[in-house]
Amino acid sequence: MTTTLPGTTAPTADDQSNSVAARQPSALQEQAQKHLIMHFTGAEAYDSKPPAIMSRGEGCWIEDETGRRYFDALAGLFCVQVGYSHGGEIGEAVKSQMSALPYYTNWGAAHPPAVQLATKLAELAPEGLERVFFTSGGGESNESAVKLIRQYHQARGESSRTKFIARRVAYHGTSYAALSINGMTAFRKPFEPLMHGVRHVSNTKRYMRPVGETDEQMTKQLIDEIESLILQEGADTVAGIFVEPLQNAGGSLVPPQGYCEELRRISDKYGVLLVADEVISGFGRLGEWFASTRFGLRPDIITFAKGIASGHVPLGGMIATNDVVDTVLNGPAKMYMHGLTYGGSPSACAAALANISIMEREGVLANVRANESHFRERLQTLSDVEFVGDVRGAGFHYSIELVTDKADGTWSGTISADDFVNGHLSPALNAAGILCRVAVDHGGTPLVQFSPPLIMTREEVDWLVERVREVFTDLVPLLHS
Repeated sequence: MTTTLPGTTAPTADDQSNSVAARQPSALQEQAQKHLIMHFTGAEAYDSKPPAIMSRGEGCWIEDETGRRYFDALAGLFCVQVGYSHGGEIGEAVKSQMSALPYYTNWGAAHPPAVQLATKLAELAPEGLERVFFTSGGGESNESAVKLIRQYHQARGESSRTKFIARRVAYHGTSYAALSINGMTAFRKPFEPLMHGVRHVSNTKRYMRPVGETDEQMTKQLIDEIESLILQEGADTVAGIFVEPLQNAGGSLVPPQGYCEELRRISDKYGVLLVADEVISGFGRLGEWFASTRFGLRPDIITFAKGIASGHVPLGGMIATNDVVDTVLNGPAKMYMHGLTYGGSPSACAAALANISIMEREGVLANVRANESHFRERLQTLSDVEFVGDVRGAGFHYSIELVTDKADGTWSGTISADDFVNGHLSPALNAAGILCRVAVDHGGTPLVQFSPPLIMTREEVDWLVERVREVFTDLVPLLHS
């Protein structure tokens, strides 16, 4: 029996038959199809399956223009940490700043919101990270880190260090350098050749690794691979290593114990700078301001975006150590040779300060820590569904990998993974009122990902998992048809 949360209406069978695709497109949908290029959106959205038009939100819930409510189990795009009920308060902070100083640059000058936010981030970041550069988003943040690292090595007289190491299947953005670092082949191929000298190593996916393998053994294999690659490329040519503390793409990949400490050791050994991409894992997603703190990762640079302003405005940046920044400032150029028109916009910084204040006042990080185990345990109960192969993640970031053969962790049989996801699973979850990420992973298995607002309650956890179970159970017969 489905739990219906107070003030919500669980979608019914009639809702499923009356899906967005089945109705006549609204005026806004038609205009979107004619004029709006949607991000990573298939061609059918411009023809047979018009996009949903989302019109308002409250708490963890989103409502479309028809009045249908959805539980946003992806926090917009891994970013709406405080949910959808604080827009007025954050908006007032933006309005106040717009009245005082609507815009000014950080080129050769500063303004109060940027200074105050940089100071706050230095307080929240892991020890040693004190210098903040602002951007407009995550890709720009990783792009900025690449440039800072290149200048750092040039300032040290090591201009041969131009190569970067990242992990397979990892996502770091879509701009030139960020896309180059990306370990997602499908995203890279259409735009190659990209930045020279990027190499990719194994990620920390544990599912289907050797039975009985310990964390120590897994860590050794992964670190040995990185060290071997550094030596193969020439240690004096490698500039930086990019990792997410918890890797999003590939499905909530958590590092084995000891891995983060070994990353630091190997970086120091060969003079390579270590970057933690916390665009998704930062600002409470794992119950800490930065996931690096949780896993004991000690990076030279943290890149961030998304949750810093709960997605209410575009804002990102990087936090670096004094040593990295001072080395660049004392180098030949006597400056960090990079700038962005909107990086550190006064109104964006004001929104971020208001967002962080709300998170502190409402105990948002404490809520993640208090409910993480309940979320994980409830999701793990889905393991008894015939096609659930693995449930993994941490904090408020979990993924479920679906397989038809649990013995070898693969998907095969009468229905392809693409048909199952696009023709059945994704529409069924949508009809059930659940917004989440559903895709076919690089290995050919379906992946369902949950990364909800950090204010999600236990009651909402129970509602979500029960609805997912119903959807999964209804789809099991497809495996045998």
